[in-house]
Amino acid sequence: MTTVRVLTGIKPSGTPHLGNYVGAIRPTVRASRHPGIDSYLFLADYHALISTHDPARVQRSTLEIAATWIACGLDPERVTFYRQSDIPEIPELTWLLACVCGKGLLNRAHAYKAAVDKNTAEGRDMDDGVTMGLFMYPVLMAADILMFNAHRVPVGRDQIQHIEMARDLASSFNHQYGEHFTLPEAVIDEQVATLPGRDGRKMSKSYDNVIPLFAPREQLRRLIMGIVTDSRAPGEPKDTEGSALFQIYQAFATPDETAALARDFAAGIAWAEAKERLFERIEREIAPMRATYDDLMAHPQQVEALLRAGAAKARSQATPFAARLRAAVGLRPLDDLAPPPAAQTVDRKAAPPVFKQYRESDGRFYFKLTDAQGHVLLQSAGFDSPKAAAQAIARLKTEGWSGCADLHSLIETFVTADRIDAALTLLRQA
Repeated sequence: MTTVRVLTGIKPSGTPHLGNYVGAIRPTVRASRHPGIDSYLFLADYHALISTHDPARVQRSTLEIAATWIACGLDPERVTFYRQSDIPEIPELTWLLACVCGKGLLNRAHAYKAAVDKNTAEGRDMDDGVTMGLFMYPVLMAADILMFNAHRVPVGRDQIQHIEMARDLASSFNHQYGEHFTLPEAVIDEQVATLPGRDGRKMSKSYDNVIPLFAPREQLRRLIMGIVTDSRAPGEPKDTEGSALFQIYQAFATPDETAALARDFAAGIAWAEAKERLFERIEREIAPMRATYDDLMAHPQQVEALLRAGAAKARSQATPFAARLRAAVGLRPLDDLAPPPAAQTVDRKAAPPVFKQYRESDGRFYFKLTDAQGHVLLQSAGFDSPKAAAQAIARLKTEGWSGCADLHSLIETFVTADRIDAALTLLRQA
């Protein structure tokens, strides 16, 4: 079965509400359980700094968002769940991508253009109040995606441009330095529900009409009872079309439950009774998750441990891949210079390349390949056992570098692929 890597970022910039749950959290958690899906979910705390300058809020929101996803059923063992700022390779990749990114590309980004248009309309300097964080946002987002070579990125329509920019940057880097990045695809789910808020407009913190996902039971009841309805009295038929109450109920109920409420609307159900039914239906789904959420919020060290474990899992891929990218752009050890003049070279047949296998202080097993002059050609990441390291060496010897593409993410290279293949050929012939 072909595995598809799907990556989703969640910006910790506020308390999750029912709209977040229905539109993003619930469908993403369900999708992460599908066979053949390799899910990467991260807390985009670097992104939060663009608009949130209150350190306590960033920290608190990070805890709330992480606890929410776990409480809603995300399995950290099944997915890779991490905090963006725990992966130092991401800002490093941001810089590498920035060095192949034309300023004109970023000038066209929607958020930057909107800020410029607003400043121009108000007679201010076009870049007034525009930080480099806002301007560079698409490059950081591209680094998030390309660091793990995600195949698909679920986004709203307003984010499609950023995925296209990520593809542009990946193509520019690949053209300059060789094939390293997969070109990601944006995934738009037209079926994702957009919940109305208590006033009938889209549920949004900017409208102050949200219903917090894990509001205490009685607060949840009060908020639901405050949903705006019309003045039709009990016994008068009521329309489901355009009813915020009905739309919210539909997002939580089964088709049979929804059909039953539609019939009761036509029969003239009292608004108070309809709101009570909505409250009970939401509470039935949310209450078990709320208990888990409250426990996690009371024990932030548990959330921190899960995020650190997720970061270690993510970095097991990010670290060797970043090393490969550094080598590709020329950030290499100085003892790996061009081969010396022919008159000074030693007889390669007399001194073939050598694999050296060893164990580091971290308890893991490593190997490296050096040429006849002792230059390091490649260096592995750590393996759990000497047998696993030896098997990788055996494959490289028999299949060559180009024949072991699945090992590339585990090995840092310091010379071109052609030189590695040539060295392995010499080793086989020795």
